[in-house]
Amino acid sequence: MRNVGCTSVTASGWGQRGRWAWPAGYSAVLALVIVGPLLGPGYLLLRDAVSTPRSYLTDSALGLGDAAPRAVPQDALLAVLSPVVDGGVIVKAILVFALWAAGYGAAVLARELLGAPVAGQLVACTVAVWNPYVAERLLQGHWSLLAGYAALPWVALAAWRIRLAADRGDGWRETAGTWAGLAGSFAAAGLTPTGALLAGVTTLTLLGWRRFAGATALLVAASAPWLTATALSGAGSEPSDPAGIAAFAARAEPWLGTLGSLAGLGGIWNGDAVPDSRTTLLAVLGTALLLVIVASGLRTVLTAADRDTTADRDTAEDRDTSGATASPTDSRRVRRTLVALGALAILLPALGATPWGMHVLEWLVAHVPGAGLLRDTQKYVALAMPAYALCAAAGGMALARRFSIAGAGRPANESHTETSAHHGDFTRPAASASRWFAMIFIAALVLPLLDLAWGVGGAVRAAHYPAGWEQVAEKIDGPGDIAVLPGGMFRKFRYSGTAPVLDPAPRMLPNDVLQTGELPVRGRTVTGEGKRAQKVENLLLHGGSAQELARNGVGWVLVEHGTPGPLGESKTTIAQLDPAYSDADLTLYRVPGPIDQHSASSTHRRSSIVAHALWAVLLIGGAVTATVMRRKAIATRT
Repeated sequence: MRNVGCTSVTASGWGQRGRWAWPAGYSAVLALVIVGPLLGPGYLLLRDAVSTPRSYLTDSALGLGDAAPRAVPQDALLAVLSPVVDGGVIVKAILVFALWAAGYGAAVLARELLGAPVAGQLVACTVAVWNPYVAERLLQGHWSLLAGYAALPWVALAAWRIRLAADRGDGWRETAGTWAGLAGSFAAAGLTPTGALLAGVTTLTLLGWRRFAGATALLVAASAPWLTATALSGAGSEPSDPAGIAAFAARAEPWLGTLGSLAGLGGIWNGDAVPDSRTTLLAVLGTALLLVIVASGLRTVLTAADRDTTADRDTAEDRDTSGATASPTDSRRVRRTLVALGALAILLPALGATPWGMHVLEWLVAHVPGAGLLRDTQKYVALAMPAYALCAAAGGMALARRFSIAGAGRPANESHTETSAHHGDFTRPAASASRWFAMIFIAALVLPLLDLAWGVGGAVRAAHYPAGWEQVAEKIDGPGDIAVLPGGMFRKFRYSGTAPVLDPAPRMLPNDVLQTGELPVRGRTVTGEGKRAQKVENLLLHGGSAQELARNGVGWVLVEHGTPGPLGESKTTIAQLDPAYSDADLTLYRVPGPIDQHSASSTHRRSSIVAHALWAVLLIGGAVTATVMRRKAIATRT
């Protein structure tokens, strides 16, 4: 007798096209509802997020400045594209696409690893997009980190498809598409170093040792921009300030504790970058509902056998979108690995917030170059998202199956229920019940965090720069780096809202802007890597001479008015400079005399540009190749 599986669901009215159209459309709606205030004119300017109309391919944009290359290759990408497309539009497009990809990727993951019906896929979408992690990272301005977050279900899918292809003994032509998909996903995640690390951990744990070398080679290639910049500049190879561990440790939200906050996908270090609902009892309610929903499907995810597609492998509507026939154990092994990875992604950051855990991390960042990537441990909670999405989708399936069995007056055998929801006897009553459970689950996920909608309660909105910024950029027509006053990296402008924002000058101006990298966090200062920038800032604040600025490679000084920050004795230095532009917001000065050059060598710039080109090839070529090869594979099997 032919399996009904998802077929009975599609036959009941969802339609075969609904297997992708409903989750894709629903994910798009969620993304647009969240970023709504950004869709009009203006620029994202909130805490760490700085989008500008135009940016430039400076040494800092290539990661070759004094500071560690944390914004590579994102800054170079914007520098290359913004002369053609407004930089603010590019950032908005990436953010919307990332949120959409996170939701739709979770839906496809649930469909391929669980055989989830459309209703279950919509629940998976909701878990992936509508959660405290997304809200808090938006408020912190980590739009590019969300691109890495969005790539996680896709790298998991690519890893699973590679395993299937290997088990079937496919040749290189058949496996090229799956490896290309992995390469493209790595590159998308690698918009920031943290995203690349998240994708690498997910993939390498799923692929196993036999394919470790190939996956590592792709990961290194996708990470070439920041790895090359680190090697050439040497900035990121130095140990980090151990004070950053306590400053960036995961934070306990009210009534939840650190572990509860992380398990609820919250707990960011910055207590100001949280939605209002997470400061009330709604945080407890939302976390409890999320964990109950995840727990309802945990057993199914861990124990359900793979869908038996042998009987209907020639039926297009029951086939996985990859065109693959699952092996008896592969999906279960991958699901269990994702659950284990998700558990570690919650437990380890919680341990990292304990006194002895912070002591271990402080030792690492003080003695191991590059370990500074680990200081914001709450970032890595992102690794739990694929497992949470799978469990939530499975929970609705399992409950619907129990409901239909009980309604039919048959005994609800527990083990049979857990496996049959995945095996193919998902009957019409169960399909109807699954839609009801999906609506209940979605409401339970959305309502306690309702203020994620419309820019997290309007906090994520478009800002408008004064015209003076464009005038200053045009006036900078000579050599030398730019020093900025007041001191510090963060600003509060009249046009940027109440939250502090990173100084937009480094992304707005055509020459390198010196930044110390010092971060004020929780009442303490975390030291940065910009030694020359710190020396120049000290010169300005202590009234140093124009000649000293010139010897340190400074050709320009920009004073940003109306924002708090130290000015010290800088008037003494400014009196020695030549005014170049002034308005109510900005004043630009030129440093007289010859300027010593402190820029990166042409060889280093060429090497960095080649590394960025390799990343771009993987991003575009991987996505195009994977799409073409996958369509050919499906057409061949149809």
